[in-house]
Amino acid sequence: MPSGCGSPGLASSVGERRSGHTRKNAVSIDNGSAQAGPEFVSIIIPVYNGLPDLDEQLAGLAEQDYQGSYEVIVSDNGSKDGLREHISNHPLTSRLGLRYVDSSAKRGAPFARNNAAKVAKGEFLAFVDQDDRVYPGWLSALVRTAADYDAVSGALEVTSLNTPEVALSRPLPAPEDGFPTHWLPYANGNNTSYWRSAFEKIGGYDEELIIAGDDVDISWRLQLAGLRFGHASDALVAYRLRHDWDAAWQQSVNYGYGAVQVYVKHRANGCPRLPWQATLQSLLMTVRHNPYIPLTRNRIPHGLWVLHAGVFVGRIRASLRYRTYYG
Repeated sequence: MPSGCGSPGLASSVGERRSGHTRKNAVSIDNGSAQAGPEFVSIIIPVYNGLPDLDEQLAGLAEQDYQGSYEVIVSDNGSKDGLREHISNHPLTSRLGLRYVDSSAKRGAPFARNNAAKVAKGEFLAFVDQDDRVYPGWLSALVRTAADYDAVSGALEVTSLNTPEVALSRPLPAPEDGFPTHWLPYANGNNTSYWRSAFEKIGGYDEELIIAGDDVDISWRLQLAGLRFGHASDALVAYRLRHDWDAAWQQSVNYGYGAVQVYVKHRANGCPRLPWQATLQSLLMTVRHNPYIPLTRNRIPHGLWVLHAGVFVGRIRASLRYRTYYG
């Protein structure tokens, strides 16, 4: 997806994780009766200048152990790298039921996802990103868990596609814990799935949230609508992080900015501000561990500082823009 869209892997983009809060495999807000598995699955990938990483994701999708029928839709959000021609001659076209959709009419991953969903053939929609790689059992795990839920999130790991230094920049919850925030849990945009009926009921992704937070927003709207939200810890995706610190900084700022946008949208629904302790912690980490201050002690990995400082700066910028205090 375009850089900065969504907030994958960052629970702190909307709030600090609540201490002691865990979600075991396939635990949801509201359990219900099981339903039959889907006859057909549509896997949707929003793409913007995604080559060559996209090919690694497609290779992972071709290795799925899922025994049912599925298609893969590449939703092109205005790429300039020859994506259309690349997909039209792709060697995995037959294996994946690969389809190309022109989604350049409006900027942003939310539009690209929604536009592809409109033409998708499946009654079950799974979403991944262009630069990650799914594990072989990923789709089977999502579909299996979805028998009991309206939407299912999957887990992420950061060791496979990143250097050790870069991996340290993004601490993640344990796979079985899901992605909690200071309010409601959410599913990362690069590993999430919905029954079409649920997706359409809540209106899909908010196409105005093009900076970040669209994945948090749709997850929250689903739960506020009374639908069942589950988590499959064995639906695993290898998450590729930004390897350039300037790009990582901009992404982190976007996370913080998007967090405030989502708060502004949902405060009437009961979304609280961040606890003041979390704000103080962010400020102290930004100052005390600043690698650009020579006298700073207790250094943390540079990428981790970039993450926390960037999110903090993004929250400040958006708070000023929207004239609100989020934390």
